[in-house]
Amino acid sequence: MSRPGFLLSVWPWRCAAYLLTGAVTGVATLVGIVVVAAVCGALAVVLVGLPLLVVVALGGIPVAAVERLRLRLIDPTPVSGRHRVPAAPGLWAWLTTRLREQATWRELGYALLFAGLLWPVDALAITVALLFPLSMVATPLLMTTVGDGHEAKVLKQWTVTTWPAAFGTAVLGLLLVGLGAYALGVVAGARAELTRLLIASREGELGAKVLELARSRARLVDAFEAERRRIERDLHDGAQQRLVALTMALGLARLDAPPGPLADQLTRAHEEAGKALAELRELIHGIHPKVLTDYGLQAAVADAADRCVVPVDVDLELPGRPSQAVESAAYFVVCEALANVAKHSRAARARVSGGHRDGRLFLQVRDDGRGGADPSAGSGLTGLADRVSVLDGRLALTSPPGGPTLLRVEFPCELTKAGDRSA
Repeated sequence: MSRPGFLLSVWPWRCAAYLLTGAVTGVATLVGIVVVAAVCGALAVVLVGLPLLVVVALGGIPVAAVERLRLRLIDPTPVSGRHRVPAAPGLWAWLTTRLREQATWRELGYALLFAGLLWPVDALAITVALLFPLSMVATPLLMTTVGDGHEAKVLKQWTVTTWPAAFGTAVLGLLLVGLGAYALGVVAGARAELTRLLIASREGELGAKVLELARSRARLVDAFEAERRRIERDLHDGAQQRLVALTMALGLARLDAPPGPLADQLTRAHEEAGKALAELRELIHGIHPKVLTDYGLQAAVADAADRCVVPVDVDLELPGRPSQAVESAAYFVVCEALANVAKHSRAARARVSGGHRDGRLFLQVRDDGRGGADPSAGSGLTGLADRVSVLDGRLALTSPPGGPTLLRVEFPCELTKAGDRSA
């Protein structure tokens, strides 16, 4: 409403439509409640009307459903209800669930409030803020048609007998239409907020947003892993093969070249190509190791332990393979932990253990170093902890001064056979 283009947008008309439909719906609700209550009261004498009182108790449910739909006129965000799903199918389970819910009685209270108080407020706002100014705008037209060009009644309160007064009243009506549009926006916003407070489930909306955020983060992780595998595959099948071919060509040229400056240059070129190939292989391994893709987490952890400068014992038994995102995150947590052991711990030995139990994959990295590790000091575990949390996992680090240091990570996941996943 604070934007300059509010009057020229569709929002004043949407607010007017919200209040106008509120008045119509409120009248229908009032009539429905009165009719059903009268019928139940008349039939209560023969005890037939007592079961119909259940209809009165449940009468707030359709009213609340219509109100949630009407909220879309001024709030594009869908509004969910507060009702639970019945534990069993069938009408009786549905009735007992609804009658025991607090939401059902809240909606009944809202229906009674709507039928007795809120719809008159809607009707009054529409009348004062829209109909009265429009009738003033129509004064020249009324003077021409109804008053035969001599006079016109303005709001049935005073009479306009001259054309300047008629057009002046129309101009004043236009100004009041603009002010009324803002008034309609304020009233409609307040009514919508009251309705949302009484019949909308903020917990459900928050839960839905959290769920969607978690799903979007998981999709980003999956896309990130897929991109890492694609880059690894392209480097392995493209640039690495070209460097291998170049190294072989330089090696053959070096053997064929006679001793002299050319042979020395070919030797240096062959050595540089070999170093570049080794660096590229190390880069590919850091992006997404092929051993992880081909043989799984157990073999990849064993390979990482063999590459560590500190002796590492591995005790990891997995009857299957977790999802690719979990497998990749677990592997890089172990790699980062082993890199920290080699750089900072001054440990003589480390140990990686883990397994799968009760639907959770767990890994532990322990070393006998000096301890005192701080994840916030740039160890690289902070980013991995965020990555673990996306997968609903947990990462815990225990590192008292003097050691030992223990890193534990857990992921909720189910294991599948390697053949099933590759299929």
